[in-house]
Amino acid sequence: MASRRWTHLIRFIAKEDGQIHLGQIDAKKFPDVGLATFEGKEIDAKVVSGSVFDGVVTNQTLTVKQLLSPLSIEQTPIIRCLGLNYRDHAKEANMPIPDVPVLFIKPRTALAGPFPAKINLPKIAQDDTADYEAELTVVISKDGRDIPESEAYNYVLGYTSSNDVSARAQQLKNSQWCFGKGLDGSAPIGPVLVSPEAIPDPHQLDIKAIYNGEVVQDSNTREMIFNIPQTIAFLSQGTTLERGTVIMTGTGPGIGMVRKPRIILKHGDDIRVYTQGIGTLINEVYHEQ
Repeated sequence: MASRRWTHLIRFIAKEDGQIHLGQIDAKKFPDVGLATFEGKEIDAKVVSGSVFDGVVTNQTLTVKQLLSPLSIEQTPIIRCLGLNYRDHAKEANMPIPDVPVLFIKPRTALAGPFPAKINLPKIAQDDTADYEAELTVVISKDGRDIPESEAYNYVLGYTSSNDVSARAQQLKNSQWCFGKGLDGSAPIGPVLVSPEAIPDPHQLDIKAIYNGEVVQDSNTREMIFNIPQTIAFLSQGTTLERGTVIMTGTGPGIGMVRKPRIILKHGDDIRVYTQGIGTLINEVYHEQ
């Protein structure tokens, strides 16, 4: 039988052997593996042999004990992020539509996974300004430089949900946002990495942030100012995008700092990012001691 490339990839610890594996989820059986995990449902997956970049689906089945981030920190060279990339968010913020992408970087140590992983806020972010941003994230499949828009999709490994957790007080102290948005664990992604074959148009996806059960962000990726091919082409100008690069593509309206009353991520809060066709990234907020 011909080998089959994965379409809905998870990284997980298996109940059977306690080891880390890659797996293919049956999307019809588990349309939202993040929610299913949170609800304690038993989830099985076909083992994927190889790496996230070249893995093929086998006939071996294992049971999920714990979901992990679809990519490991070791596989992630950098996290590149877009700010102010949704028209409805720019309108909310009373800011002009940017002429070029607004960019910042998170280090790979910001990467985190879905439930049961928590968003660990260090003391510097325990100042009543910690915030959420629901985002669609793109993972790059192979090294590329000076990539034209017409070839950009050839460099997309897959799509997942992400939360751009931000320490707003630290962010706004400086014109460079990397520190206030780059704290350890401030970029949870997951719960599943979905291949482009399963999401033919990433610019028609509903995306929501859900805070303690209340929908606080509700937009659609069609609101992106700079779409995914434009973003990849822009970022790769004279710059090698290494495989495993994570690109967070911006957020819609409803972030905590502009809401009235303002929403702050507090110890014990439940914050979720739902993306159509991907599922729900769930994290509890934890204040480090």
